Amino acid sequence: MKNTFKFLPLMVALLMLSFTGFAQNKATGKTEIHFIEDAWTQALKQAAAQNKYIFVDAYATWCGPCKMLKTKTFTNSEVAAFYNKNFINVSIDMEKGMGPQLAKEWQMQAYPTLIIFSPKGKPVLGTVGFIQPDMLLKFGREALAKKI
Repeated sequence: MKNTFKFLPLMVALLMLSFTGFAQNKATGKTEIHFIEDAWTQALKQAAAQNKYIFVDAYATWCGPCKMLKTKTFTNSEVAAFYNKNFINVSIDMEKGMGPQLAKEWQMQAYPTLIIFSPKGKPVLGTVGFIQPDMLLKFGREALAKKI
């Protein structure tokens, strides 16, 4: 029993360090893409001001692949760093607010739809469905290479 108590302070210290590390990651936001929620007009203004392309996550709340993107692909640290540095990121629920109007304008067929727009709001590249982190990186690099 004495041996068990010897390791208790060490275990508590390790547990506290792991929680602290987790909190710091969430606080700095380095582990996920930062999205402007349901604000296409705001994204356009920011893109024009910063001369950045716009990355749009067009989703529906009931969509399983959309949820997988949010939990798996958008939380990849390499993906997050790349998209946060190079794009104005906007996530739009296509069934509320401006969503239905944009879905019609952009001729949405399925969700999730990921679209990259120029700083002036012209579509550059799009894809439909869930994609893995490495493919999202490739997608973003391909769009940036198409200077419009």
